[in-house]
Amino acid sequence: MALTREEREQFLAQPHVAALAVATQDSDRAPLNVPIWYQYAPGGDIRVLTGRTSRKAELIAAAGRFSLLVDRVEPTVRYVSVEGPVTETRAATRADLEEMAARYLPAEKVAGYVDFAWQDHGEQVVIRMRPQRWVSSDLGQV
Repeated sequence: MALTREEREQFLAQPHVAALAVATQDSDRAPLNVPIWYQYAPGGDIRVLTGRTSRKAELIAAAGRFSLLVDRVEPTVRYVSVEGPVTETRAATRADLEEMAARYLPAEKVAGYVDFAWQDHGEQVVIRMRPQRWVSSDLGQV
């Protein structure tokens, strides 16, 4: 059964690890599909952080859009897939990294992770996507 707008937005707002997919220009390669942390609040844009010179960032810049898929299997099988255009790409700040890490990590792990990532991951960018097309379902308990 398809989710209502409120249900799908609330589900997407939870801290799932998403699968990000973006088209490639190469005819001999499938779309890039990788796990990623993201941020979303109902009614807003989706934000992801990635390396400024990563393949993911380059493909997103070329395509101008990407999709995310989040799912779960407990207590019911549920998923939300969302796709849309990129509305902004900007340099990430340490505060962006702290906010994202705090969404996924226990409070006592955030500072250590941020210190490590800020020093070792290289320049990061925030990419903002406006949700345009949604596919969602709750398959119940199968």
